[in-house]
Amino acid sequence: QMQLVESGGGLVQPGGSLRLSCAASGSIFSINTMAWFRQAPGKQRELVALVTSGRSTNYADSVKGRFTISLDNAKNTWYLQMNSLGPEDTAVYYCHAYARTKDDAGFRNYWGPGTQVTVSG
Repeated sequence: QMQLVESGGGLVQPGGSLRLSCAASGSIFSINTMAWFRQAPGKQRELVALVTSGRSTNYADSVKGRFTISLDNAKNTWYLQMNSLGPEDTAVYYCHAYARTKDDAGFRNYWGPGTQVTVSG
């Protein structure tokens, strides 16, 4: 099994910045893509940003130019730097990996428990 743990969420004023981290641990065999999703109250979970093992990135239109996803392969950790935050960014942020552990027959989805980001003030 693989475990994902997010950190870095919290309360920030509009225009502020936060950096989220997601650390993967366990019997990791290979990670194909790493991503951040978010879910606001009453809304569906949406993709915010993803990065592939080859370091290709993709962003939701709503965060382009403000958010940056990055990867530290050696630590099996990826980050989401969020700048110019607005109230519309308030949500629970989930890290995600499409990965295979030593016990998996193939690649599958893994999710972290989520971290709250609140933009207010």
